[in-house]
Amino acid sequence: MLSPGSRARAWPRAHPLAADTALAAAVLTAMVLGSFADPHGSAAGPGFGTRAPGPGSIALMVLGAAALVRRRRAPLPVLVLTSAVTVAEFLTGDPPAPVAMSAVVALYTVASRTDRPTTRRVGLATMTVLTAATMLFGHSPWYSQQNLGVFAWTGMAAAAGDAVRSRRAFVDAMRERAERAERTREEEARRRVAEERLRIARDLHDVVAHHIALVNVQAGVAAHVMDRRPDQAKEALAHVREAGRSALEELRATVGLLRQSGDPEAPTEPAPGLARLDELLDGFRRAGLPVALARTDEGAQLPAAVDLAVYRIIQESLTNVRKHAGPQAAAEVSVLHVGRTVEVTVLDDGAPAGPGQPSETPGGLGLLGMRERVTALGGALSTGPRYGGGFRVQAILPLSPRTAETGPR
Repeated sequence: MLSPGSRARAWPRAHPLAADTALAAAVLTAMVLGSFADPHGSAAGPGFGTRAPGPGSIALMVLGAAALVRRRRAPLPVLVLTSAVTVAEFLTGDPPAPVAMSAVVALYTVASRTDRPTTRRVGLATMTVLTAATMLFGHSPWYSQQNLGVFAWTGMAAAAGDAVRSRRAFVDAMRERAERAERTREEEARRRVAEERLRIARDLHDVVAHHIALVNVQAGVAAHVMDRRPDQAKEALAHVREAGRSALEELRATVGLLRQSGDPEAPTEPAPGLARLDELLDGFRRAGLPVALARTDEGAQLPAAVDLAVYRIIQESLTNVRKHAGPQAAAEVSVLHVGRTVEVTVLDDGAPAGPGQPSETPGGLGLLGMRERVTALGGALSTGPRYGGGFRVQAILPLSPRTAETGPR
């Protein structure tokens, strides 16, 4: 709830015409009262009621005050009109009434609502015209305090208006900066949420696709040999159970990232990486996919993001081989250090695409997720069929990845 002072300051902005009308009435009242005061009434000091304004002066005061009602909508025309009325009063008033008050208010309005160069030009012109008029056509000597007062009041009006305009511009700039900073914070928060959501979606896809593919293969093997080779069927079902358990553990770890920080069930197991590569390849071998491994990164410490990306790329590539390359396919995996990069290649010798078949293995979300991972780390990914059959996936990742937090936007 606004305080009385805040409501009083907000009322003129909410009702500008009413506020300017009230100001015009106040200026008219001040000019009329000032026209009855004589600064040189007696030896004892200024006197009040010793003089009275003539009809012409009253008309000029009313005209000058009425012009102030339009001061916000047309500040320069109002200033010209009030200055002309003031000069006319200097020419005809004997002694002149304080019509210059309306010109002072109009000059303040121009200074507070225009730029500084305009204030300087208009203020200097107004000060010159009104001061010259009172010195040349006034009824007092040119060096009298009354003539110097016109110069001082017009100068102070221009300075005060310029100060108010500067403060208003400063406040508006600070408010705009605060609003922009708030929008930037909100956009940054939304961007981070979207990136985290995309990363979790990629992890979920990799986990589910890999383990469900293994479960599907082993379940098919068990169904095929259930009657003739129950021992082999039992072994296949054990692999199904192992794959299911691994899937549940990885899903729990991934979904656990969405828990609150104080949740006691939050995962503590590190994200999978090349340290678990042998375990991953053994799972595919047990599922019937021969996999050969060549690597030159033994003992090397990769950045966490790169380590996870390499693991997921190999996992997704071998899952695609198992699903699309045929039952007789074999795969080769290589992880090589080349300068300041790590190169991951997954090859298979699946059957070549026949007539009417697509030239590339359908990647779906798998290849798209791999490409997004590699791009997010500043690397390069190339995929495509091999000459003579099979498919190739190759990713080159920098060891100093350009992440979304540090990279250019």
